[in-house]
Amino acid sequence: MVAAAPDGPAPDGPAPLGVATAPTGDTQVDSVLERLADADHLPADGHPEVYEDVHRGLREVLDALDAPPGPVPAPAGPTPSPPYDLRS
Repeated sequence: MVAAAPDGPAPDGPAPLGVATAPTGDTQVDSVLERLADADHLPADGHPEVYEDVHRGLREVLDALDAPPGPVPAPAGPTPSPPYDLRS
């Protein structure tokens, strides 16, 4: 069944879908899902980019769950050399 179009002129730009997302309780997932709101402001041909970004972000969160725990990575940048004024 197709809904009848409302009377009046068509909007000039994309109309927001108004799809709400419920918080998942996982801050990483919730931050990725917030990107879906960007699709409301884009024409339909811009939606795939948003959906691909969200998919990629969710895959990264899931992949991180499968990663084995490892050593803490060393800080970026050069490692300071030991002082040379140590004498025995």
